[in-house]
Amino acid sequence: MSTKKTLIISTSILLFAAVVTTLVFMTEPTAKSEGATKKMAMLVEVIPAEKGNFEPVFIATGTVSPVEDVTLSPLVSGQIIRRAPAFTPGGYVEEGTVLLQIDPSDYRNELELKKSDLLQARTDLDMEMGRQEVAEKDLALIGGDSLSPQERSLVLRKPQLNAVKANIAAAEAAVEQAKLNLARTTIRAPFDAHILTQNVTEGSQVAPGDNLGRLVGSDFYWVSLTVPLTQLQWLRFPATEEEQGSEVKMRNTSAWPKGVFRSGYLSKQVGALDEQTRLARVLVKVPQPLARQQDKPELIIGSFVEARLLGEQINDVVRLKRDYLHNNDEVWTMEDGKLSINKVEVQLKDSEYAYISSGLEDGAKVVTTNLSTVTEGIPLRTQRDTTASEENKQQPVNN
Repeated sequence: MSTKKTLIISTSILLFAAVVTTLVFMTEPTAKSEGATKKMAMLVEVIPAEKGNFEPVFIATGTVSPVEDVTLSPLVSGQIIRRAPAFTPGGYVEEGTVLLQIDPSDYRNELELKKSDLLQARTDLDMEMGRQEVAEKDLALIGGDSLSPQERSLVLRKPQLNAVKANIAAAEAAVEQAKLNLARTTIRAPFDAHILTQNVTEGSQVAPGDNLGRLVGSDFYWVSLTVPLTQLQWLRFPATEEEQGSEVKMRNTSAWPKGVFRSGYLSKQVGALDEQTRLARVLVKVPQPLARQQDKPELIIGSFVEARLLGEQINDVVRLKRDYLHNNDEVWTMEDGKLSINKVEVQLKDSEYAYISSGLEDGAKVVTTNLSTVTEGIPLRTQRDTTASEENKQQPVNN
């Protein structure tokens, strides 16, 4: 009996709770919207489009290499008896500086022997000229009208005279060769140079073709760059050796302080594409690369540099940052508080800007904000418009 009573009481409590809950939800007040919902315009930033004449700047990368680069080799053999103190790795020498001296003793003796041979040949010529006079007198006494030209030549000793003259010519050539070999025992710098390697010293025995060391010219270095083919028409290359091409500023981003750079000038277009990148190869000529008398960083052969190439001036175009160009040929502008999508013609792009020749008027308000919704004619506003609207609301109304 007690169990039945408990079930009845529990069921009654649950029913009562359900009724109360239903009454609460049925009597809950509902929120009412007051006034019309206003669609807010998107807040954007704009800049004015500016038409004018501009010089594009192209970014390229490349490596440093010497303009003049030689491996020093002797042309005669012998023992090194003297080495210049400057002929060491890292040394600097001027053109004509004596770097190495090969023992010249044997070559001096050879020269004296050749001079002696030449003197003997000239003496033989004097003796033969005397015989020629005797032969002419003998021929005049016996009468030579009946002799053939060949017989007359033999009587007058013409072959003997030609042989003596040939011996003199050979002796003179031998003397000149001996002089040349003697001069070659002194090895000089072929140009103003920076010594990279030195492979011999005093006492070394050398022969023609040996590698004595490596020298590179110190007046100029090359910087070999690769650029897209589309940029070549905007770069100026010199037509003669006296002219200078487009200016180029280079810096080693990994080694030089920020703001430090070296200047050079476009010199040549190689005329062949890079096999890996398929980009055009151009050479920049950098004067005084070692900066020995300048407060500038030294260019290191083989180092990697970033270059900024100044292009030819582009006239009557609008210059915009590339970030403000959408889908390669669209620019967003704000016209009468609404978004306008403009199709433009891009004449050129450099590392930072796009140069627009048509489709965008001077002074147009270019939208620089990256919009999530892009539809022609959607309402836009700027911070300036918002501020002006708020100031108008706060002004008192005069009755």
